[in-house]
Parts: sequence; C-alpha cells; structure tokens
Amino acid sequence: MAFTEAQLIALEDALAKGERRVTLGDKTIEYRTVEELQQAIRAIRKGLSEQAVATGLWPRAPRQIRLNTRKGT
Repeated sequence: MAFTEAQLIALEDALAKGERRVTLGDKTIEYRTVEELQQAIRAIRKGLSEQAVATGLWPRAPRQIRLNTRKGT
C-alpha cells in the first residue's frame, strides 16, 4: 500500500493531541488504543522509507565517517 506524508502528519498530530480518531479526506478511522495508533505511525514510516528506497530517492543507508585524532607526538 502506498502511504503519503499527509497520512503520517495526520496520525502524528492526532497522537500529539491525545486523540484516537483521525480523518483523512472523507474517511475517518478511530483507533482502539494509543498503542494501536503508534503501530500505525510506525507502519507508515516504514512504508514511506521503503517507497523512498524503491523509487531511488533514498538509495541506501546513510554512511558514517569516523575520525580518530591524537594530540601530541
């Protein structure tokens, strides 16, 4: 299923307000618990990152560069 940034924002806003009911367009979803709402947010975040990888917007995990330095001789 394709997720949108608007869906993620709507769910995060509802969570921040302490609401369990989310309206997107003409559909309204009421979650039974806050944990269920948090699971939906995690699923959408995961879906968005998978979509980004599949479309080439985010080709791979970010790289880390570590520098080791010493002072003195």
